Amino acid sequence: MSTYKPNTPLSPASKEQKNTYKDVINKPKSGSPPIHYPFWFGGSAAAIAAIVTHPLDLVKVRMQTRAPDAPKSMLGTFGHVFKNEGLMGLYNGLSASLLRQLTYSTVRFGVYEDLKIRFAPEPTLDNPNPKPSTLNLVLQSSLAGFLGGIAGNPGDVLNVRMQSDFAKPPAERRNYKHAIDGLIRMIREEGPLSLFRGVEANASRALLMTASQLASYDLFKQFFLGMGMGDNITTHFSASLSAGFVATTVCSPVDVIKTRIMSGADKQSIAEIFRSATQKEGYLWMFRGWVPSFIRLGPHTIFTMIFFEQHKKLYRQWKGLD
Repeated sequence: MSTYKPNTPLSPASKEQKNTYKDVINKPKSGSPPIHYPFWFGGSAAAIAAIVTHPLDLVKVRMQTRAPDAPKSMLGTFGHVFKNEGLMGLYNGLSASLLRQLTYSTVRFGVYEDLKIRFAPEPTLDNPNPKPSTLNLVLQSSLAGFLGGIAGNPGDVLNVRMQSDFAKPPAERRNYKHAIDGLIRMIREEGPLSLFRGVEANASRALLMTASQLASYDLFKQFFLGMGMGDNITTHFSASLSAGFVATTVCSPVDVIKTRIMSGADKQSIAEIFRSATQKEGYLWMFRGWVPSFIRLGPHTIFTMIFFEQHKKLYRQWKGLD
């Protein structure tokens, strides 16, 4: 019987030999083909995580848009909100946050997971379970994040406005009742284009976020699995915590600019905001609110990825694939 060499074309052989070779090539060591999970899993997981971490997100926004006489620390901002607005004040804008995750995260997770399967490297005899390259993961996640940023922009504008509303003087507050009310009023009072205010900064931030969060999560997960850790919650926690740190640092400058564009009354360009902020506050303004951003994004990344992995686990059990 002839022997097939890996990574070389097949020589003429019997039909049975060809079929045997094809079976080996298309099946990884695990014996199971790639699973196409429902597109909405990422949005569902992120929305559940948003409910848990919303108070942290609200404090981050308040710190990035605070008045000169407002508390400067995270704990001070927490106490200020709780004292003046009560416990439910920490959940101002929750409906907009959920709308944002159900659009933004559904698109970015769905597109990223689909691209990973579509452009997965072909198995070979000497490498039946190949891993995607770092460059491919970054490119795929960047495209997914950019599309997600555009899809989630209306929810993001509402999220920032509703969270920062109580920090403004009463005469300047918009007082949206909920996300749907905010969407209707924005279209009626400011026109449909108001839903995409700051979309350039938001899409850029979403591109950086997804590339630094989802791609780094996959890379950290591969690293921990390679160290002998199992594919379990401990690994998911470690990988998502590391990814949250990377994402917070990479996205901080764009996140601050995006927040100021969306919450501001004046229509300033990104260049104008960058120049003005640098002149008044120095270059450290780009990392203003980094600690609450990490305290919010770290847990949000952890909860999102754990819930996402659990979504997939339950789906495999339901389909009898585990």
